[in-house]
Amino acid sequence: MSGFKIKVPDSATKVLSDKPKRVQALLQQYGQAISRSRTAGRRVSFRVDVDAEGDMVVTPVEDDVSTTPALSEDESTADADLEQALAAARARGRSKAAEILERGDMLSADEFARLLGTTRVTINTKRQNGQVLGLDGAKRGYRFPDWQLDSNSKPFSALPILHEMLGGAWAVYRFLVQPHGELDGLTGREALERGRTEQAIAAAESVGRDFR
Repeated sequence: MSGFKIKVPDSATKVLSDKPKRVQALLQQYGQAISRSRTAGRRVSFRVDVDAEGDMVVTPVEDDVSTTPALSEDESTADADLEQALAAARARGRSKAAEILERGDMLSADEFARLLGTTRVTINTKRQNGQVLGLDGAKRGYRFPDWQLDSNSKPFSALPILHEMLGGAWAVYRFLVQPHGELDGLTGREALERGRTEQAIAAAESVGRDFR
């Protein structure tokens, strides 16, 4: 990409110049959003939360916001029933997600950073780049499965590819914990632990095509 200039407030200039990787991470998320939008044929969104030190957390927003045409009364009633059913499904999903994130194998960013011998900032950067798997816990922040490490205690090398193929952290999580026929009934995680990285990636590509 050719160089370009942007104007920012004086109070932010030093933070951005001292930590150029923050800008890089944000632009990478923007690029991923463009790619996802073109693939899906619809709008996509992501949210950026920034603290006073300039550290940021980028969260993809999965729900598509679009303009819908006016509906008749019958259509409105049916739409309301559908929305109610979807709301109930989302509530069940949030409840299940909260249950998963309460498990003992789910570590906070600080705990996961200590496990890898690094810092929380580095972990968040790796999460944003898809190099580690971090699940949004909303009330309690991101949680990181402690089993996403290979025999060398490094995050699975396939994680960035899985994030790109499957489009979101929860989709990657489901792939890793569910058994797959293409992997002879193994879960994605078990395949990676056994060194079957190429087969796991091929299985993920098949899963990704099913959702396109």
